[in-house]
Amino acid sequence: MIENISAANIQENLLRETMPAILDTLLIDRTTSTTRTKKNIIWANENYIQYDFKEYAATSQMKPNLVTGNRGQLIMPRALKSRELQKERTKSKAEVFTPTWIVKKQNDEVDKDYQDDDLETYVNRTWLEITCGEAPYMASRYDMETGEIIPFTERVGFVDRKLKRINAEVEDKAEWQRLVEEAFKSSYGFEWSGDSLLLARENLLYTYRDYYYAKWLEEPLYGLFEDIAEIISYNVFQMDGLKYIIPLSEKKEKVINQQLSLWDYMDQKEPEEEWIIKPGKRVKIMNWKTNKMEFFDKGVK
Repeated sequence: MIENISAANIQENLLRETMPAILDTLLIDRTTSTTRTKKNIIWANENYIQYDFKEYAATSQMKPNLVTGNRGQLIMPRALKSRELQKERTKSKAEVFTPTWIVKKQNDEVDKDYQDDDLETYVNRTWLEITCGEAPYMASRYDMETGEIIPFTERVGFVDRKLKRINAEVEDKAEWQRLVEEAFKSSYGFEWSGDSLLLARENLLYTYRDYYYAKWLEEPLYGLFEDIAEIISYNVFQMDGLKYIIPLSEKKEKVINQQLSLWDYMDQKEPEEEWIIKPGKRVKIMNWKTNKMEFFDKGVK
């Protein structure tokens, strides 16, 4: 059972104690993982290297033990971070968060064209939040400026909108769950920073719980949490949005240019050294229609 749902700052220690496998799932990076080896999202910033230069390096994986235990209060929403850290992240990563009223206005503008959709069509419409941060355009659990929980009826994310319609129109629990899973499968977001990405994934998991409880007046079974967490781990992913690659995955390598002119050779000049950039790891996302992973930039020119 998820507790303390009225707090913006989701406690990783609580997740670890009550749903350990789910915290593991929320940290997985689906692009770099294989069937044999699971890899996690990376920090992609240096905000925590004071705790351990290696474990919290920008390119290091976010492991459960690094965000729980004595570090259980490490990950927190931007609204609860210090002003100094907020400014630093804005300066280094252009990180800002959109006020809820603007989120509503923009989502309203897109959503107005879909109001006549039947439920199945509406639920399955594909939405993507770019550079999603803590994913307010997907699920607006709390106000991004203040950190205050937004009343259930006033949430304006596009996942919120799908789940509200399902709650209003479906009375069969199995059908409700099927449509909710479809809603999550058709809702995507990507983010650079690993800590913000974890918060986005947690917010979506808690959003699922909120709508389940509002509809059925009971907590979801653990297995249902696992199913939703898995979908979220595929659909809310880590990416450099300019290059469609895992952040910081490009490699700089020194090479020796062996091509010397005859005159250079006669002058006994040494081959020149130069640096090249090796391409980064292209991001893959799940195509739920085929149940296969595809490159995010497939077809992009």
